[in-house]
Amino acid sequence: MFNWIDRFFGLKANETTVKRELMAGIIGFFTVVYIIAVNALILSEAGMPLEAAIVATIAASVFGCLIMGLWGNVPILLVPGMGINALFSYTMVQSMGLSWQEALAVVFVSGVIFVFIAFTRFSRMLSAAVPQSLKEAITVGLGLFLMLIGLEKGGIVEKGTSSILALGSLGDPQVLATILTFLVAIVLFIRNVPGNFLITIVVGTSIASFFGLIDFNQSDSASFGAAEAFHAFGALSFENFWSMTFWIAVFSLTMVIVFENIGLVHGQVSFINRSDRFSRAFQANSVSAMASGIFGTSPTVAAVESAAGMAAGGRTGLTTVTAGLLFLVAAFFIPVIKLIPDSAIAPILIIIGSLMLQNIRNLELKDLSETFPALLIVAMIPFTYSIADGIAIGFILYPILKIAIGKWREVSPTLYVIAGLFLMNFVFHVVA
Repeated sequence: MFNWIDRFFGLKANETTVKRELMAGIIGFFTVVYIIAVNALILSEAGMPLEAAIVATIAASVFGCLIMGLWGNVPILLVPGMGINALFSYTMVQSMGLSWQEALAVVFVSGVIFVFIAFTRFSRMLSAAVPQSLKEAITVGLGLFLMLIGLEKGGIVEKGTSSILALGSLGDPQVLATILTFLVAIVLFIRNVPGNFLITIVVGTSIASFFGLIDFNQSDSASFGAAEAFHAFGALSFENFWSMTFWIAVFSLTMVIVFENIGLVHGQVSFINRSDRFSRAFQANSVSAMASGIFGTSPTVAAVESAAGMAAGGRTGLTTVTAGLLFLVAAFFIPVIKLIPDSAIAPILIIIGSLMLQNIRNLELKDLSETFPALLIVAMIPFTYSIADGIAIGFILYPILKIAIGKWREVSPTLYVIAGLFLMNFVFHVVA
């Protein structure tokens, strides 16, 4: 058995062992398991039943990890992506007016396009076409957006009477619970405690209970209905398939998942010196993203938390397969997951957002024709509460500035096409 595992995953060739890979998978799982609660709660903002969102998150994570481990053979965990789930709930559903079932169809169609790109040379073409400054700006903008959502969920910021946003009441129990949980979370994170986000959720839920924010005696809050559990599976609706809104959403989502995953997968395979596996890993990533629409969740991405398993010695897909199987075990704890309050989740969103913000150091700030489009993306994503609009504005401004200063040759033909499509998107919005 061990000989077969060794041959299939190439353990000796990668200077690792079964024991080390299993331990790395366990560590990676506990680092990223928080996504079950966080993603489900964000999807529920789109109107999806919480039970269905939890099951969909688990199913997509299991499938994603297994296909990445068995096909890609790298220790990259695939789980529903933070930022992209916000695009699903807050932009596609709440802002653009799609139902969550139609948004799942958007996920599937975007995934099909992603698969086409991943299995052809278009992946390298797109990666080369978009300037690094815009790629980094998308990550930074998503981070700022996640921070804003976390602050709102925790009650730390709220809609102001004389301003757009204002500081929430520090005497509010929810705000106090969020602040205390955040202090615990940031200390655990900085000290690099294994499973720090999972510990944060447990401690945060306990703090919320102390403040009376959770009613454990409420029977329906801890029950789990099988009828609702699989309500999102195969629920995608193509009713508005031919509408302009549907295809605008498809275009926006495709842009985000393709460019984000190009960066994530490339960075992670390079981290463990396995760049030769990029193509297969990227292909596994695309198939998993497409399947997410069928499972009933926003697209999976290469989780940044995969670095925890890699740091623990994970070098092959056995690490990822181990984590994927552990997600199945998590399904038995769904009734407990349903009790987790916003105050326990908000600090995690704030921290993840802060980590994504660190990419701002990679921006080219000396060339203003690079700086302004990038910073506009960073600002417009949270300020418009729309990831798609923020990206579009930056992509449109970039070629305009390059043309204005006579550097139009620095813009690839592909980027001119992308900018034109984004501009047409806005024109159709105005006409409609």
